[in-house]
Amino acid sequence: MINPVIWQEDRVLLIDQTKLPGKYEVVEIRSSQDMAQAIKTMMVRGAPAIGVAAAYGMYLGAREITTEDPREFIAHLLGVAEMLEATRPTAVNLFWATRRMLRTARTTIGHVAEIKTALLSTAEKIYQQDLQTCQAIGANGLAVLPQNRDQLRLHTHCNAGSLATAGYGTALGVIRSAWKAQRLERVYADETRPRLQGAKLTAWECAQEGIPVTVITDNMAAHCMQQGMIDAVIVGADRIAANGDTANKIGTYSLALVAKAHNIPFFVAAPLSTIDFDLSTGSQIPIEQRDNAEIYRIGDTIVTPTAGVEFYNPAFDVTPAQLITKIITEHGALPPSELGKLL
Repeated sequence: MINPVIWQEDRVLLIDQTKLPGKYEVVEIRSSQDMAQAIKTMMVRGAPAIGVAAAYGMYLGAREITTEDPREFIAHLLGVAEMLEATRPTAVNLFWATRRMLRTARTTIGHVAEIKTALLSTAEKIYQQDLQTCQAIGANGLAVLPQNRDQLRLHTHCNAGSLATAGYGTALGVIRSAWKAQRLERVYADETRPRLQGAKLTAWECAQEGIPVTVITDNMAAHCMQQGMIDAVIVGADRIAANGDTANKIGTYSLALVAKAHNIPFFVAAPLSTIDFDLSTGSQIPIEQRDNAEIYRIGDTIVTPTAGVEFYNPAFDVTPAQLITKIITEHGALPPSELGKLL
């Protein structure tokens, strides 16, 4: 199993996902500032993995605070949280993790050294719980996959695998479970422009484990469905509103529309921590705008002329709940209209 975020002795080890698949490189993160930069530049990405990384980032920041006064310590720790939260505004797991770490700091009775110890323990728990959560999502997702074929052709977008979590994955975790249960014929992975996470990361993960995978361009999805090549679509999520509207990597909404047009089930796989019950609808989800260079460059190659050309680069879109068949969590798979039961 691939583990993109690991605590080791006094530092965090991250797989630099910006280098994959050409180069497998592990980077040492020793400060909260370095962790914030790693999250912002997508060295670590995927909502659950960002949450785990942010938790460790909070501990790294706590370790940098020198005051012995608990109140001053928490005030400084709030600054660390704000710095980390400013990196990726859409992924709610980031905020969930920083707030959980702040709650630990506020409720731990004792000296600052004891608070720091409790913070590391909480970060480790967040990591372990995410591993267990993804295994449960995989099992729950397997149970609701279509039964009309023994061997399924599953379509996914972006990367919601081990690299996007503490390990195993959400959407790709369901696919892994189907592969282990001998119910998977093939994965179709959208390349996912503009950063190509499907082509670079999902395909790489599948190849590591011998899972049959075919990469297609984003604009081939409708054709593949029309040709009867897809049995179900499974994607991850960066934030889910209380009504089931789901923010995920740009292109997810159009994929859901195409699946609906072809009467193909569309599943979202995500942990309970990704559901933001404070937001009533997806229109309230902030959408991150990223550097335009992601569109006109692939690596060092300029693929689009820049003089006199404007660019628009939202990182996410919102899929309305009515296009989603079920949302798969560690607590089961529910139609979006029933998410309130989880609350």
